[in-house]
Amino acid sequence: MTDNRFLWEYDEALGFDGLCGIDEVGRGPLAGPVCAACVVLPRGLKLPALNDSKKMTEKRREETHALLTGCPEVFYGIGFATQQEIDEINILQATFLAMHRAYGELLQKLPEPAGNETVLNTAADPANIQVLYLWEEGNVPAKTQFTQDMTGYFDSWDFRPYVTAIPVREGVEPKGAVVLMAGGAYQFRGNYTDSLPTAAALRELGFQTFIVDYRLSPYTQEEGALDVARAVRFIRKNADIYGIDPNDIAVMGFSAGGIQAGEFLMHYDEAVNGTALDSTYAPDELDAVPAHASAAGMIYSFYGRLSVGNMDPDWLKEGDLPPTFYVYGTEDPFYRQFQQQYDVISDMGISTSRIVLNGWPHGFGADGGWVKDYAAWLEAVFSNADKG
Repeated sequence: MTDNRFLWEYDEALGFDGLCGIDEVGRGPLAGPVCAACVVLPRGLKLPALNDSKKMTEKRREETHALLTGCPEVFYGIGFATQQEIDEINILQATFLAMHRAYGELLQKLPEPAGNETVLNTAADPANIQVLYLWEEGNVPAKTQFTQDMTGYFDSWDFRPYVTAIPVREGVEPKGAVVLMAGGAYQFRGNYTDSLPTAAALRELGFQTFIVDYRLSPYTQEEGALDVARAVRFIRKNADIYGIDPNDIAVMGFSAGGIQAGEFLMHYDEAVNGTALDSTYAPDELDAVPAHASAAGMIYSFYGRLSVGNMDPDWLKEGDLPPTFYVYGTEDPFYRQFQQQYDVISDMGISTSRIVLNGWPHGFGADGGWVKDYAAWLEAVFSNADKG
């Protein structure tokens, strides 16, 4: 396959952060529907076998298909137009319709809150799934101006960050809480492919789980960190209701979501509130609750910026980082960075643990058998935090 680095550089020069490829199949046959698929590949993904499907063997196509659809950092959607629609609007328009549906599936999101329910005006419910806005309407701290005329982003200009609380099953004694952030290079949130299945697994293991739909581009990493802090404050305030110790909270993320968790832990935890970025923000009663987390999970991720882990011990020391659990594969393009930062963090005396999946690429969600080990590690960390 031709080296596509120039194409990435071309996209960046035009001001695009990502590129969606879309194509159809089924225009030639005399009968049957037309199908379209659109895909966004993560920057740095290396699949030498990826090529025109007609130039690949059936075995190679199946192998590549499994790699792409099993990677949470690969976003894709599939759409169809039926035979009847083809007859009614012609094959060209039906192809466009299928492409539109494929693009719509690509943008699948977790449901937003009903009405104006927020973490401030709504009581926590440990018996049911809740979806709550993180900020009060008109009081969302920001330094980025996201206006109505700015289009082409995953979220609309009036997006409000929210949290989805998924409690343990009835009769299960909670062991703690975990805040999860999906990856997506700050262009998407892959909740359905990484954070949601992981939350489902963790709740079965006794953890109250909270998925944060944090702010993406054009917002900054710093603004998203405030979203994470807000969720942590909500959980700590309602720790008794959720049946947990307020110190037994972990933040974790996948790829860019892990970087987001790291930004929170480095610069926006404890007493830091929205005024750190926005002087017009009016603190409320929730801001009086320290945004404290006792553990971190870096799932194919690291402390740093997008695609670049920070290896400076002096910088990392500024964050007073909690025990950190790393999970990554040996075929990940960032494998060496994960290895290096793990060693740096360990040498600093920060409690660390890791699972390295041999032969696994970037993006595997809850697969690989790591969730149970992570849950056991969290129990041990929380136990030490409670004794402390």
